[in-house]
Amino acid sequence: MDKGTAPFSVSPEYAETQTMDSAAEQRSAVVSPALIEAISESASFEEGSPLQLAKPRIAVETAVEAYMADARSRELRPSTISKLETTFRRQFLGWTKAKGLDYLDEINLDALLTFRTTWKDEGMSKQKKQERLIGFFRECTKRSYISKNPAAGMRKIKFVQIPTDYFTCEEFERIIAATYICGDDNGYRVDDNRTRLRAITLLLRWGGLRIGDAVTLERNRLHKDSILLYQAKTGTPVYVPLPPHVLGALNTVPSGLAPNPRYFFWSGNGEPKTAVSHWQRSYRRLFKLTDIVEPDGKKKRCHPHMFRDTFAVEMLLAGVPIDQVSLLLGHSSVRITERNYSPFVKARQIQLQESVRAAWKPSLLSTVKRPLSIRRATTNMSS
Repeated sequence: MDKGTAPFSVSPEYAETQTMDSAAEQRSAVVSPALIEAISESASFEEGSPLQLAKPRIAVETAVEAYMADARSRELRPSTISKLETTFRRQFLGWTKAKGLDYLDEINLDALLTFRTTWKDEGMSKQKKQERLIGFFRECTKRSYISKNPAAGMRKIKFVQIPTDYFTCEEFERIIAATYICGDDNGYRVDDNRTRLRAITLLLRWGGLRIGDAVTLERNRLHKDSILLYQAKTGTPVYVPLPPHVLGALNTVPSGLAPNPRYFFWSGNGEPKTAVSHWQRSYRRLFKLTDIVEPDGKKKRCHPHMFRDTFAVEMLLAGVPIDQVSLLLGHSSVRITERNYSPFVKARQIQLQESVRAAWKPSLLSTVKRPLSIRRATTNMSS
């Protein structure tokens, strides 16, 4: 310091301020872990705040198990549960494990498109599987497992839908006739088995049931001449009446190897799908015996669900409104009925057009003469 320079002096107020600032800096630099934990437990942070805690990652297997548990709790159809099991537990989980994708947040659109290339399904089956996959990830976003649905960008699968096939009256008569000779003549209870096969075939055709519903049909659902199909969303029961010969076949159907008075065609033992597979084998033998061919001579591909399709098509061709047919089939939306049976809705429209043309009277189609007053006015103008 120069001798001629006065010593630098600091006011007491300034010194106190500097001391407080220094202490505050020290407190902000050293924060105890206990303080951080207390803040995280007591404070609520908005999205994007610097102290927001990371959410736990959800494993793919955990999400699949939760999704399947929810599906079972909603009492979905056994066939639907089986499809979900195949899609997610067997195929999707197997694929993600093979690819090392353990957590949901590791799966993006590119991964799902790669997964889709492994599918062997075609047409509507492939489209339905993709819808199930999109629905799965939609539920994952609803549960906040992930913030964005990676399957939302999957474009709709396009395919040419083959019109729903059905049995004509002549073909159905051939099938019923074949039930009298199907099976080994020397087989065990062959006559009873033929009668049971004929009875369930009539039920499928005139009740419009799926084969699984027909196999497990309970006797208490038969009310006079009608079968209780289901309870509508409004709580109103939906019945379908049966022709007398179908009622007679049901009321006299022989019991199976393990009789159960609760059911018409099922013993009640084991899984319903096991009983369904038994009946499907019987129908493969029946259709082989019937040997139905297309108009071009090719062998017609027959399966039990075509009886349900025949029920729907004949209803539409008979003039039953499609919304009523949809109700009888138990479809969740009339759009499903329109999509599956749209060719026959068009056929019904053609029938209506032909009926209108047939109602035209020849006298109304002839040239109509002009009224006398008009003829006179025309003559006066020309003169």
